[in-house]
Amino acid sequence: MLDADIAKCFDRINHEVLLQKLNIKGRVRQQIKAWLKSGVIDQGAFTSTSEGTPQGGVLSPLLANIALHGMEERIKQEFPKMSFCMRETWFHKKGTNFHSPNIIRYADDFVILHENKAVVQRCREIISEWLAGIGLELKPEKTRLTHTLNPELSEDGNAGFDFLGHHIRQHPAGKYRSIRDSFGIKLGFNTLIIPSAKASKAHQEEVGRIIKKHRSSPQAALIKDLNPVIRGWASFYSNSDAQTVGELSKQDHLTYLKLRRWAKRRCGNINDGHIKYWTSINGDNWVFATNEGKANPLRLLKHKDISCSSTDYVKVKGDKSPYDGDLIYWSSRLGKHPQMPNRKAKLLKKQKGKCPWCGLSFQDWDVLEVDHIIPHALGGKDDYKNLQLLHRHCHDEKTALDLKEIRKKDHSKFLERLSQFWEKFNWEWVNDIPNFISRAVRKSDMTKGQHIE
Repeated sequence: MLDADIAKCFDRINHEVLLQKLNIKGRVRQQIKAWLKSGVIDQGAFTSTSEGTPQGGVLSPLLANIALHGMEERIKQEFPKMSFCMRETWFHKKGTNFHSPNIIRYADDFVILHENKAVVQRCREIISEWLAGIGLELKPEKTRLTHTLNPELSEDGNAGFDFLGHHIRQHPAGKYRSIRDSFGIKLGFNTLIIPSAKASKAHQEEVGRIIKKHRSSPQAALIKDLNPVIRGWASFYSNSDAQTVGELSKQDHLTYLKLRRWAKRRCGNINDGHIKYWTSINGDNWVFATNEGKANPLRLLKHKDISCSSTDYVKVKGDKSPYDGDLIYWSSRLGKHPQMPNRKAKLLKKQKGKCPWCGLSFQDWDVLEVDHIIPHALGGKDDYKNLQLLHRHCHDEKTALDLKEIRKKDHSKFLERLSQFWEKFNWEWVNDIPNFISRAVRKSDMTKGQHIE
């Protein structure tokens, strides 16, 4: 795989190429060009912008994505997907399937993945030529050819790579722990996505800076400043294996050591610090929380309280955008959408976009209806555990079956009331007709409530 970075991407983007990719004319094009050429004022000093976009600006990531658009198509044009019956080339052997290299890009960082080293090397040359056309180039010190499993196949001897604060690497595994491919074949390794060492170190430095700032502040002020940082960092890695490898527990331990020093400085000895600043909540004896308002104390979040897993995440389709109007797709992913009712959006995410009655995926043209799994007439409640989203025709089928059950229940209730009614009378069958003799006398009526032996 190729782990690459573009040198001074935001500072060297060619304005003319960027405007051509926007593919717009008239006043809008003139206005965007004026914005690009407007210059930057930094600490009172004016700098003209004949090329590039201001890094850190609101539109800089968007403009960089527009400028770099087309990189994936250029790679696929050079290495198209080929089946086993297609012609033989230097990268495709006849009788085998060839898959195009995968390119994953975020702003100016990107990686190219493929099983053939020669293909990846050729991709590096193609990308360099393509970037030259828009005034950019690869950064040599941050661009390397590496392997995710075997260190000896990497240029620098290190397996795996860092991307967006994550470290991705494959580790050898036995037959009982190895993952399988789509055909059920054991691969002999496991892929782990964990926080990079640089990201973990930066997070602990931020936690330490906050604790140092609150050396003389109340405990509540310290907790209020730490909780957003811990929640944000752990949530960012919610789609990784940080919990599997114990990284979250490690972060909790490092945070505890910093808080321990903070408490010892304030109390003189750590025993008094533990008694004053740590407490027991729900079986956890080491909770950094306030003692004020014991019914609802302000507590410090733990990294491991936020669950994470790399296998739960589903990649966004390459041609999808939150603004393409596909309500079903985005509601199923996010559990919310401005044009979809909140209850339907949550149910779509819960059901992963599928109808539980027929098992088929919902489409844009389908009519969706909310159904009670157990109907109200049979004792069902109006909560999310008892709700499901169905196609309209599936809802009609289920309702028909529910009505049969409701009628059976109503009929049994009728028979029960009828039985109770007949028990009040003495009667006998005469010519298949019930003949009333007299009203039944209860034992309590005969004794008038007195005990008789």
